[in-house]
Order: sequence, then structure tokens, then C-alpha cells
Amino acid sequence: MKTPKIAFHPLTPDRWPDLETLFGGRGGCGGCWCMTWRLERRDWERGKGESNKQAFQEIVARDQRPGVIAYVDGEPIGWCSVAPREVFVALARSRVLAPVDAMPVWSISCLLISKPYRRQGLSCKLIAAAVKFAAERGAKVVEAYPVVPYADTIPAAFAWTGLYAAYLKAGFVEVARRSKVRPVMRHKCTAIRRPARVTKGK
Repeated sequence: MKTPKIAFHPLTPDRWPDLETLFGGRGGCGGCWCMTWRLERRDWERGKGESNKQAFQEIVARDQRPGVIAYVDGEPIGWCSVAPREVFVALARSRVLAPVDAMPVWSISCLLISKPYRRQGLSCKLIAAAVKFAAERGAKVVEAYPVVPYADTIPAAFAWTGLYAAYLKAGFVEVARRSKVRPVMRHKCTAIRRPARVTKGK
């Protein structure tokens, strides 16, 4: 049996159609388009669907590279959003996810895995790829806010920040917990030279 070839690439303007394919008609989760933490709550609610999509597409069009896409044999099957914490305005108003200290960090805000590829360990690999990507862009620490499952299984819609066990496996450590089900975890980055940009190639 052939082993699937997994690859990870930053989300660049030329890869936008791949993200559209992955997010589908629902825009990831209920018209989110990965803008939940990037906007004030009222603005995000008002923009569910096409408006949020346009806002995120503008970010990508400016080549801000807001995260990493996972591919299996050239098919987009996973997404991880990672950026400097200050980009995510929702974190600034969260008591549970308030800053642990004054250290500048990058934050993983969400994970999305295509349904046929869930429960295969891909999220751990995608998290590791996101850490590597952030380190290449100068991050010293990557922070995450996973869910600690309260049952054997939880709906994917409630696990969009990723699961605790996957982050542990990817080398994260818990640094704070102000809620039973929502810890703050961190991964220290090693210095990685930022690679030269290349043209799209799956």
C-alpha cells in the first residue's frame, strides 16, 4: 500500500483556491473564514460568510502568510492559523486566555482537518509545521489554547483550537490554566533561518 505524501506550505495568494476548497461552502465553520479572533465579536457575527471571506482573502492577498496548509498527494486537507498574538484581537478581551507574562508570542488560533483525514495523527504534524513556520519568521515562542475533552469524543466544531493531547505530542507544555477545559500551552522555538520564497509547487 502506497504511503500518502504529506507536505506543508504557507498560505500564499496563489494557494488561496486550495483554502477555498478545504473550507468549502460553509467557510470552515459557520462562515468563520478564520476571522473569529481577528475581529471584534460584533463585527465577526455581522460578517459571517462572504464578508469574512473577503476580509481573510485581503489578508492573504497582501501575502501576510497567516498560516500553513497541509496537503496529501497534492490535495489540501488541513489548515493551521498562526500569527503574532497581537493580530488576534479577541485574545485581548479574554480573561481565560489573558497573557501569561510580557513575553512576545505567536498564537495558533485554529486547526481544520478534512473529515476523511481526522483521527490519523495529522493535527500533531500540522501543529509542528506551524511551529517551524513561525520560527522561520522570527517567533521565539508559539502559544496555543487547546480544548481538554470533557468526554471520549467531542464535536469537531468545539475543538477548532485543537486538542490538548495533540499539542503535548507536538512538544508543547502547559503554562497556565484558568479554566478546566482551556489551558494555555507554549512551545519554545529554536532559531531557524527563514527560507527564500519559492513559487507554488505541490
